[in-house]
Amino acid sequence: MHLSRYLKQYPCRDNPDRVLLFSTRRLSKAIVPLSVLRSVEEGTLSPENMATLTRLGFLVPDSAAERREMLTVMTEAEERLKKAFLMAVMNLDCNLACTYCYEGKQRGKHYMSPETADLLVKYCEETFLRQGKDLTIDFYGGEPLLSLDLIKSISLRLKNSAEKAGTDYAFTLVTNGTLLTAAVASELALLGLKSARITLDGPKENHDCYRPFSSGKGSFDLIVKNLREVCGIIKMGIGGNYTEENYRDFPRLLDELVDLGLTPDRIAHVMFAPVSDTLGEHLMPEFNEGCCSADEPWLVDASIYLREEILRRGFFTPKVQPTTCMIEFKDNLVVHYDGTLYKCPAFIGLEGLDVGHLESGIRDFRASHNMDVWKKDECLDCAYLPLCFGGCRFMTLLQKGAISDVECRKAWYDATLEELLLQDLRYSLKK
Repeated sequence: MHLSRYLKQYPCRDNPDRVLLFSTRRLSKAIVPLSVLRSVEEGTLSPENMATLTRLGFLVPDSAAERREMLTVMTEAEERLKKAFLMAVMNLDCNLACTYCYEGKQRGKHYMSPETADLLVKYCEETFLRQGKDLTIDFYGGEPLLSLDLIKSISLRLKNSAEKAGTDYAFTLVTNGTLLTAAVASELALLGLKSARITLDGPKENHDCYRPFSSGKGSFDLIVKNLREVCGIIKMGIGGNYTEENYRDFPRLLDELVDLGLTPDRIAHVMFAPVSDTLGEHLMPEFNEGCCSADEPWLVDASIYLREEILRRGFFTPKVQPTTCMIEFKDNLVVHYDGTLYKCPAFIGLEGLDVGHLESGIRDFRASHNMDVWKKDECLDCAYLPLCFGGCRFMTLLQKGAISDVECRKAWYDATLEELLLQDLRYSLKK
């Protein structure tokens, strides 16, 4: 038996005779005596310890086979789960005037038409539901609830089709929260709405500065009012977009929410992400927590600090996990309001990066998206590969002008992973 190549080891700060082990492939962690690792090296490990370390993914029988398995791990997972995921951009319109709006010049009165919605339903029925796959759609915008009637129409038809096919249809929303009333949430829940994510950019005064209505009026109070009424109907997640100047104000938002009765047991998750010039004007703030790995010192400090503050107050935030890109999964797609298909929401509107249309189907995008970019020795031998799979192609595009290489996250994980794991251990022990 051999130690996995996808294993990180960290000395225990309060006990030099023990070590923290973390399998980046299995996401398992354990604190073990150093003597156990010496036994592995000497070949004297007890059968009981060998069985435990193997079960946790720390030991493997064949290092070369483990390396080869990484080449197909996502394809096999997709085939095993039989689930499809679509992000549907319903419009590029919005009732807020966020100062950092990623849509920029694309923003306007651009809405998905009923005809395109028909194509979307037909595509989902033929490509996924009738093939025995469950389907989840994440409705996005602009502000998706400006297209409420079309969301209801799409969901009613797909829900009925899924029931006939013996599969499952569900949907989620990324919304600014101003239109998500209790009445709307209750109606949509009957059609398959499971959860929604809203954005609160820090305490009231900060949020209202960055995310006002188009009229200039602050939006914080209305969003929080809706949040309080809706979180008992569907699961609600909270995001927030911070800058180098204001990230230390964000814990006050959490305290304000608790004071307003929005306690950790009522909120599904909290996750804050940066707004940074380094990340590019097109990167959607609601999704960049999975893409951000810039190793600027302030981003490292901010991410660790804010995660600690979230956990310390009892809110849930995702544990260390892979940031697998939807590009890698065959049945993951972005449908633009006009029916154009993409593999990543950040690619919308970028020349040469669409992958087809609802009417004509998907064309081969392996070359344009450099699908095998991470399947090289440098990545396959890196302990961080199961967490990043070569990083974000859009970040590479921003930095190099082409998807020509991986967006290496080694420096990011070197700077953050140990502390993130210690956070997970500290707060799991408190529960």
